[in-house]
Amino acid sequence: MNDIIIVMGVSGSGKTTVAQGIATAMGWEFAEGDAFHPEANIAKMSSGHPLTDEDRWPWLRAIGAWIDSHGRSGTSAVITCSALRQVYRDILRDGRPTVRFVHVTADPELIEDRMEHRQGHFMPASLLPSQLAMLEKLQTGEPGLAVSAAGKPDDVLRRALSALGLAPRGEVS
Repeated sequence: MNDIIIVMGVSGSGKTTVAQGIATAMGWEFAEGDAFHPEANIAKMSSGHPLTDEDRWPWLRAIGAWIDSHGRSGTSAVITCSALRQVYRDILRDGRPTVRFVHVTADPELIEDRMEHRQGHFMPASLLPSQLAMLEKLQTGEPGLAVSAAGKPDDVLRRALSALGLAPRGEVS
């Protein structure tokens, strides 16, 4: 049976770092969920406008199709996706029993600082308040867990792997 891990959280929380670390440690494929956005979504966010649910549905369906391809091939994988609302997570796991979520959490001040200092990402820090307002934490019955992004990236990765019950192929540096 394959594992599909969706690393979720607001922009700037550290999703990509954690997801890439899990993929590397486990020898699994990694995908950046932002790459599944239609160009119109990227343009909208780049201009400082939050997405609507109608903007997100095609994006979530595209991520779901990627997950399905791994289910058919029986390969494990990790993907990032903000998955801010439970309804989005329900779409991503509908008919996909091997999906689990890792919610990367951090103080808003830390996230804002990261967003203001990162290079080459389309999401402006001005959209962080709208993401935080929309965020619905994992609910009882949802397959997943929260991991704090506080500390060094290697420490966060170790906590995530341990919480998921995953044994890395090699030593996590």
